[in-house]
Amino acid sequence: MLSISRPAVLIVVAATMVLGLAIGTRLTFGLFLQPMTLAHGWGRETFALAIALQNLLWGVTQPFFGMLADRYGSGRVVAAGAVGYGAGLYLMSQASSPLALHLSLGLLIGLSLSATSFAVVLGAVSRAVSERRRSMAMGMASAGGSVGQLLMLRVSHLLIGSAGWVDALGYMAVIMMLMLPLAVLVAGKPEQQPMVRQQSMGEAIGEACGHRGFWLLTAGFFVCGFHVTFIGLHLPAYIVDNDLAPGLGATALAMIGGFNVLGSWFWGVTGGRYSKKFNLSILYLLRSLVILVLISTPVSETSILLFSAGIGFLWLGTVPLTNALVGQIFGVQYISTLFGIVFFGHQIGAFLGVWLGGYIFDIAGSYDPVWYISVILGLAAALLHWPINEQPVPRLAAARETA
Repeated sequence: MLSISRPAVLIVVAATMVLGLAIGTRLTFGLFLQPMTLAHGWGRETFALAIALQNLLWGVTQPFFGMLADRYGSGRVVAAGAVGYGAGLYLMSQASSPLALHLSLGLLIGLSLSATSFAVVLGAVSRAVSERRRSMAMGMASAGGSVGQLLMLRVSHLLIGSAGWVDALGYMAVIMMLMLPLAVLVAGKPEQQPMVRQQSMGEAIGEACGHRGFWLLTAGFFVCGFHVTFIGLHLPAYIVDNDLAPGLGATALAMIGGFNVLGSWFWGVTGGRYSKKFNLSILYLLRSLVILVLISTPVSETSILLFSAGIGFLWLGTVPLTNALVGQIFGVQYISTLFGIVFFGHQIGAFLGVWLGGYIFDIAGSYDPVWYISVILGLAAALLHWPINEQPVPRLAAARETA
């Protein structure tokens, strides 16, 4: 970080904190599943469907918010998302019907996450630093989501225990307003980037859509979305279903967040030194192995904690690698837009992961089928990344030769 200019450092730090609040809070929703569904007499599929809709809307609108960030600046988009996030949490606390839950937790928070998360925030980071430092900087910013997960899990767990889940959501809505001053810093001036031929947004999208690697990245990111949302929402309930202490769910999610701080940094650094596509293949293969070990051994507190440590190390490492690979191949002028399209694939997987988890559990009374699906998808993702051509497109390659 010392070799990055001071304005760029401020952008990276602010982006880290925004992701910490936005992603960290999102990953606490699994703690509200049981108390909220029990209080209203809903099945788990009702809550899971709201989260599934949230993830789908987050993905559908991510290219749109990415376009706004590329055109008008990430800071303005983050500020609007912060207000929407706070409003969504408050309305979620007041929801008394499935429709109200879907509109607040699903629609409003889904839109707000789109404005305060990866494509918008990491797009600012990508433009803030040079290509040589980009993977490392995004790894650090992505780790902020996990630091936020640790903090917000602890805060929400304490609030639920002391004030109840309704007031806990109200307090968390106020906490989201901390993103407003951070939005000003995210909008700071980035480092000077190499000069390349400027494109229109339509040209950039057309160039990416004609590149096979762009679609392989999108398909691989589908698997990431399936994994992290299924585990993030349903792991606490899975733990209770296996007659383990309810508090272990919060501990497991916190451990995932803690190990992801190390993992995001590690994968960000290795992505800057070695092939990003091969790093992604290895990461997805390891995910499948970690999940397979969990479902092949007796469930205990020890097995849950070991699983949480392993999957945490592999949790958000996909994000800096995927985002940096998009920038490496296509450049950073429209990286928020292009990564937003790739992220749409992630959120289709997220929709299916959370919804299928609830649907299959309500039908079969077990999460086992979804765990096995997760193993197969991880192996498929490892294969999908292998043939990607990670060389810059000819437009960028020509510019670098003449630079």
